[in-house]
Amino acid sequence: MSYSKTALDQLESGQLKDFEKTYQQALDHDSSDMLYSLAEELYSLGFSNYSQTIYEKLLKQFPDDDTLKINLAELAIDQDHDDHALNYLSQVSSQSPDYVRSLMVSADLYQTQGLFDVSEQKLLEAQRIDPEEPVIQFALAEFYFNSRNYRKAINLYLHLIKSGTLEMSAVNLVERLGVSYAEIGKFEQAVGYLEQIKPVHMNSDVKFELAFTYFNLKDYQKAVKAFTDLRDSDPQYSSLYPYLADAYVELKRTDDALKAIQEGISIDQFNEKIWQKAGQIATMAGEDDLALEYFQKGHEIAPDDVELLNLLSDWYVEHERYDDNLKLLEPLEADHVFDAHLAYNLALSYQDAGNYKAAAHHYELANHELNDNPEFLKHAALFYRENGRVKEERTYLKRYLELVPNDLEMASLYDEEQDY
Repeated sequence: MSYSKTALDQLESGQLKDFEKTYQQALDHDSSDMLYSLAEELYSLGFSNYSQTIYEKLLKQFPDDDTLKINLAELAIDQDHDDHALNYLSQVSSQSPDYVRSLMVSADLYQTQGLFDVSEQKLLEAQRIDPEEPVIQFALAEFYFNSRNYRKAINLYLHLIKSGTLEMSAVNLVERLGVSYAEIGKFEQAVGYLEQIKPVHMNSDVKFELAFTYFNLKDYQKAVKAFTDLRDSDPQYSSLYPYLADAYVELKRTDDALKAIQEGISIDQFNEKIWQKAGQIATMAGEDDLALEYFQKGHEIAPDDVELLNLLSDWYVEHERYDDNLKLLEPLEADHVFDAHLAYNLALSYQDAGNYKAAAHHYELANHELNDNPEFLKHAALFYRENGRVKEERTYLKRYLELVPNDLEMASLYDEEQDY
């Protein structure tokens, strides 16, 4: 029995001290082929430092062996020694039979460094050299998939599947293809592939994609079932709860929607978007106080979220809690975070407080973007009418009547002021 075989047996039985001695004897006495096999076995067992020593010894014996250089480059990458890896890879000539493999390893290295354009070029060069090699096509497809360039990934996955390759490196290509179609909004194609995958072989991400696809196809019954299955198998998958709630809303099951989003809150209490969705659904359910609580909590978590700010401000205005709205928005004016809708809400609040100057200022701010909003134009016209500003009143009335010509009451007000 060779020293290499004995060393592996000792390692697998936990005889580490004996292994160290026998390993050294293998380095001194075993053939290069035996040592190469030993290095591969040790690497697969996680003892890469011992593999590295063997490869370095063999490279001194065989300095032109590009396979050894690439193996050492891979080990250097594992150890975050990128410069050493690049040094080994640069020694592999474009004329070498191992050049394509060196390109693949280089692509992995550049991708870990965030140099995605360089990584892509390495993979494309490998593809030009060997265009029909499935491993290269798969690597390029995975590169595009992980960089969210799904259209390019789809073409490569389709080519592999049509050639009979359904799985590679423990990756289900049918699953990848279905997810890619879903990500670009081609849900009818996506569902055809995703439904081919047996549930037992689906991970949580794929289950979500299938449920999301049903949702976007407006098949809300199937969406509810798929999201519920995902919830039952992985309740911590917090992204599912807003969609499950929305699917219930579409089925006019508001109570179930509220329960679903409340489950989401219990799973992810620091996700402001779940609180936002909870507030919106509570509003639909007529639970106004609960909606306020949810909007306030979401705003507390993400005070810079303008959408949540609008929803909370709207709640205060709709419930005529203008003082609370002023307390909410006034401190933010100096930061210029306002959109037109918030300016409108402030105008209404200042109007209620009797602050004419501030109300007028905010009506004018809002007018830049809300000049096609009949509700805003009507409020502004009546505000200026109440304060005797006929010119401004008529300006807003005129624009309002262009949008709502059949409002006879407002048309009558406009006619009353025609002499001004």
